[in-house]
Amino acid sequence: MYMQPLSKVIKHHNVLYHMFADDTQLQKSAHTKQFTELVQSIESCSDSIKQWMTVNKLKMNDDKTEIMPVGKQSKLKLLSETSSLTLSDTTVTFSTKVKNLGVHLDSNLSMDAHINSLCRTAFLEMRRISQIRHLLSLDATKTLVSAFILSRLDYCNSLLAGLPDAKLDRLQRIMNNAARLVLRKRKRDHVTPLLMTLHWLPIKARITYKIATLCYRSLQDSAPSYLSSLLKPHVPTRNLRSADAGHLVVPRVKLNAFGKRAFTYTAPSIWNSLPMSVRLSTSLPSFKSSLKTHLFREYFNP
Repeated sequence: MYMQPLSKVIKHHNVLYHMFADDTQLQKSAHTKQFTELVQSIESCSDSIKQWMTVNKLKMNDDKTEIMPVGKQSKLKLLSETSSLTLSDTTVTFSTKVKNLGVHLDSNLSMDAHINSLCRTAFLEMRRISQIRHLLSLDATKTLVSAFILSRLDYCNSLLAGLPDAKLDRLQRIMNNAARLVLRKRKRDHVTPLLMTLHWLPIKARITYKIATLCYRSLQDSAPSYLSSLLKPHVPTRNLRSADAGHLVVPRVKLNAFGKRAFTYTAPSIWNSLPMSVRLSTSLPSFKSSLKTHLFREYFNP
């Protein structure tokens, strides 16, 4: 409530922003040739923020202020001469990795740091649960695994869309081991029947489930406007039967590493691939139920 007026200050500098509690993120994109202007814009915006906070008896936490350029490795190398920004008399050095609301991000958006952190934490939690597994019932173990392992695998997992299989396989191995732990099976036991018994979707399906749900909410105006504005309905140039199919426009992209992982591409692609019966669900609970059934059949009964 107290920070909301700050948005007007940021908008004045034509800088995108996100606010979560007392955490404010600034975002601005530009061509490498316009990087100097981009830096000046961010610095000017920072000065205005500092002035606003001073007037309102607030103080910016300089120690927690981080800056990370994002882009292709070849483009980032062109910025090597500029390694810091001056924000309100404080020099902030560029970071190659930052932690944003629990998600580890890097300049190339490879998600390597995030996956490494997930694996370390999940295996630690699994080891702790395994030490008391003989004292727990099946339901109690499922609850613990869901709370301490699956919840972490699902958190912000839409950011993992489009990653190479080798990276997602690391997370799938965590889920496989968790399934064996819950059902008290050996490491050599085939895991697919275990996942089916627990009714757990694989990692890839869970990512699809998250993005499809966000897409449905966006189309129903129950998602943040910055997501809803990214989706556009497909309007055929001719009067075809597919006109009422409810498809979305899939934009053309040049870069697999960025373009095909963006919500603007993954969400319409996933949405258009869903059966019409799923897309036409009349409520969010109905959509989730139909979607999970569809994905379960797709992954376990190809």
